[in-house]
Parts: sequence; structure tokens; C-alpha cells
Amino acid sequence: MNTYLLSVHSAPNQSCGSMPPEEMQAAMQRIETLEADMKSSGCWMFSARLTEASSATVVAAKDDEVLTTDGPYVESKEHIAGFYIIQATDLDSALAWATKVSTCIDQPIEVRPFAGFKAD
Repeated sequence: MNTYLLSVHSAPNQSCGSMPPEEMQAAMQRIETLEADMKSSGCWMFSARLTEASSATVVAAKDDEVLTTDGPYVESKEHIAGFYIIQATDLDSALAWATKVSTCIDQPIEVRPFAGFKAD
């Protein structure tokens, strides 16, 4: 089995916090159903939602100096909002799961295989 990262991207004003409560509840139910399906299929390894990109801290260590700065490393309108780590037999299977995630949350999903890492 290959291991893939399915990263969820969002643009400003697309965070869960900007949804009306009814819409948020419906979205959470869809996500719970999707994740139950992933777990029962055996592909789900881990998933998480991230806080807003503005809460990031960047650490840059060079020689004996360490510099920390507030905010995301990359200046961008879109940021990673969360991710899934899954096992899939091949890229087509990973893309099929990414399609389900994208449909469920109405956000683009980037699919990337882990380099040199295969699950049992």
C-alpha cells in the first residue's frame, strides 16, 4: 500500500467559523460519514483540521541563530486548512478518495504521495 497526503486548501472567508450553525452541523455530519467510510475501508490513517494560518509561527535555524516570526511561511491567499493521511493501492484510488473529500467539503484537495514510505 502507498501512503498519500490529501491536503485541504481554503481561501479567506472560507473557514468553518464563517458558516451559519445549521450549515456547520450539516458539514460536520458529512465529514463524519466520510471518515467512517474511510475507516471501514481501511484507508484512513490520520486526519486533522488546522487553526487559521495567521496562528502559525515560523522557525528558521541557521548556524547558531534561531529566528522566529509570526504568521505563515508563505504569503498566500490560500492555505492548508487540514489534511488526511490515507493508504491506497495506487494514485487512482487516492484520487477517488480525494474526490469524495472535495465533494463533501466543497474545497480543492491536493494529493501527494509520501516519498519512500509504504504502509504494510
